[in-house]
Amino acid sequence: MKVLVTGGAGYIGSHTVRQLVRSGADVTVLDSMIYGHPAALVDPSVKLVKGDLGDASVVYPLLAEGHFDAVVHFAAFIQVGESVKNPLKYYENNIAKPLTLLRAMIQAGTKRFVFSSTAAVFGVPEEMPIPETAAKAPINPYGASKLMLERVCRDCEQAYGLKAVFLRYFNASGASEDAAIGEDHEPETHLIPRILMAIKGECDGITVFGTDYDTPDGTCVRDYVHVDDLADAHLRALDYLMKGGDTNSFNLGTGKGLSVKEIIDAAEKVTGKKAPVTYGARREGDPPYLIADSRKAQEVLGWKPRYTNAEQIVETAWRWTNGPRGGHY
Repeated sequence: MKVLVTGGAGYIGSHTVRQLVRSGADVTVLDSMIYGHPAALVDPSVKLVKGDLGDASVVYPLLAEGHFDAVVHFAAFIQVGESVKNPLKYYENNIAKPLTLLRAMIQAGTKRFVFSSTAAVFGVPEEMPIPETAAKAPINPYGASKLMLERVCRDCEQAYGLKAVFLRYFNASGASEDAAIGEDHEPETHLIPRILMAIKGECDGITVFGTDYDTPDGTCVRDYVHVDDLADAHLRALDYLMKGGDTNSFNLGTGKGLSVKEIIDAAEKVTGKKAPVTYGARREGDPPYLIADSRKAQEVLGWKPRYTNAEQIVETAWRWTNGPRGGHY
């Protein structure tokens, strides 16, 4: 199987690329390297094309000459707060530029597409756990941009026969078991790496936003899903499409919520050190609970997360943080 992975040098992309290579796939990565890391592509067989997703002079020849069986699309900007402050940046990168990719795919006859979507398409859901059928009402440009590209893909199915899988995952977390690759964003906004950075003294500390939610300990509850489990879901989605599967969407999470305080407790237990924590007011738009109903992915794709508790996930992130690269590429 020949696969093009856009954004394959990023966090979830690089873990997926590694699993694809191990499965025997012939993998090419297209990455602008704005946020990607060449060092995250640890397998020498991976072909790296440095280029912008919206550059037709790069994308069209790549698809025409690559004869790919499928495309896995990760290349997106992901910071919710930034998307509110600079929506045009997000609409251009997350919607406009992928149109170039989709046109090149259709022209080349590559009609299988696995899309790294997000739980942010649901906004503040009324159902919990969240099924795929829940209302889509994103509350920020990031979520809106992902939902719009899902709509574009569905229209492309009707017009051109494109088959797409939308993987809507919740809080991606952790690192590879061997600490060879992991999470390294600049700036880092995700909770687990921020806690570990604070414990190591690489930042001043962390702020917990809100302690008065209607949850068991008053802090927000989220569904943390390990990055290797997410990578596995992408491989299963590809297999589903290769076997003739129709366009479909799947929520990916453990189905188990963990509060901010539970994640902090797990980090302190794994590291044996106290985290410098400040408790602040709520952030606007943060719902008390966000938990995935992943039964559909388990039933249709045969996917089942291996990492199901906080300490397992935090331990892999801590190994990466203390590994040969010190948590940075």
